[in-house]
Amino acid sequence: MIPPETDAPLDPPVVHHTAIDRFDAMVDGWFDHLRGTEPADRILYALTELGDFGLIWVLLAFVRGLRSEADERAAWRFAAALAAESVIINGLIKPRFKRERPVTQQPRPHRMRIPLTTSFPSGHSSTAMVAGLLLSQRAGRPTKIALFSLGGLVAVSRIHVRIHHASDVAGGITIGLLLGALARRVWPLYRSR
Repeated sequence: MIPPETDAPLDPPVVHHTAIDRFDAMVDGWFDHLRGTEPADRILYALTELGDFGLIWVLLAFVRGLRSEADERAAWRFAAALAAESVIINGLIKPRFKRERPVTQQPRPHRMRIPLTTSFPSGHSSTAMVAGLLLSQRAGRPTKIALFSLGGLVAVSRIHVRIHHASDVAGGITIGLLLGALARRVWPLYRSR
């Protein structure tokens, strides 16, 4: 028997949200009060762009490389380590998860590159942590704090610009710390004296 047509609205589909979905939605909501405001948008969009391809970290390494031959060699080793990290994240890990990036219907206030890779884990976040661990190898406490603070800002900028879910960033930070610790042990920027 066919039910009679009615003007009553259909019930929305039941959606079961996981703990990760709830975490992502909660953190995303924290950024809603910043989105669409200046200078927050300008700063966070700039940080996300500077994080593309590890640009900000490579620049910092090579500026430091101007100090001495040892620092220049360390900069080249650092660039190679970041290239290896990128292959691991983008070539090995991301294809395993195939997570979709956040979908937004709102226009972006600033232009930015939209990545072609999948969402988990955040490569910007991973690279930032690898960079923090490697570039702080011979650094004092203030430099370490500055490096990891900058890395944290680059990582959260990905949530602000709605390119990554918060769990992508958390995963990227975790994987980046592991890869950075491994790189620091296996292939340190500076060889022992």
